Amino acid sequence: MEKSVKIKTEYIKLSDLLKYANVVSSGSEGKYLIIEGKVSVDGEIVLQRGKKIYPGMKVFCEYDNEKFTIMVL
Repeated sequence: MEKSVKIKTEYIKLSDLLKYANVVSSGSEGKYLIIEGKVSVDGEIVLQRGKKIYPGMKVFCEYDNEKFTIMVL
């Protein structure tokens, strides 16, 4: 599933983005996805919850047997 998410700030933290894009329902779910290595940013696996995501970056994750691509605007 592809989603585009517009942020109103300079950046958003990765765990917050997953929740904001409605991929996960809570920050703790996002945290575990990231820690388990199931999230990549611009093609690289990221293990930092607080990674800063800026407009133009693409986030990919797999959760609950569904694949998500999030384009940050």
